[in-house]
Amino acid sequence: MSVSRSPEGATVRVMRLENGQDAKLPSYASEGAAGADLSAALVAPLTLEPGERALVPTGLAVELPDGFEMQIRPRSGLAARQGVTVLNSPGTIDSDYRGEVKVLLINLGAEPVMISHGDRIAQVVIAPVTRAAFTLAEALSGSVRGEGGFGSTGQN
Repeated sequence: MSVSRSPEGATVRVMRLENGQDAKLPSYASEGAAGADLSAALVAPLTLEPGERALVPTGLAVELPDGFEMQIRPRSGLAARQGVTVLNSPGTIDSDYRGEVKVLLINLGAEPVMISHGDRIAQVVIAPVTRAAFTLAEALSGSVRGEGGFGSTGQN
């Protein structure tokens, strides 16, 4: 999969694994799509009961360029129509990971959902990574928000 929208012209190398010899490569559904669809590589269909989660294989491994990550995100249609989403969204595939890309799905809907081989289950976005230097401080500078946490700004 070539990442042509990146200013760096990054290329993501993709390898089909033994369990994914016919696995679909990630692909963009439209010219303006930010995310490429990722499909399931299953020997047999998988039924996700309401409230159940499963780690779904894709049959693919990737080699990302240094300084990039692959974010695994839900597919909006699957979430809206069936209540299936990515549990640890966005999931991150690091540039030094070479194992199989898997997607942690959860069924938040009221009905069982069947996932079959080749079904589009998530989307991936290739993004640059900024690494920070963390330093210990005795005090932090003040701000208007201060220590206000969840809901503290009064915005919905």
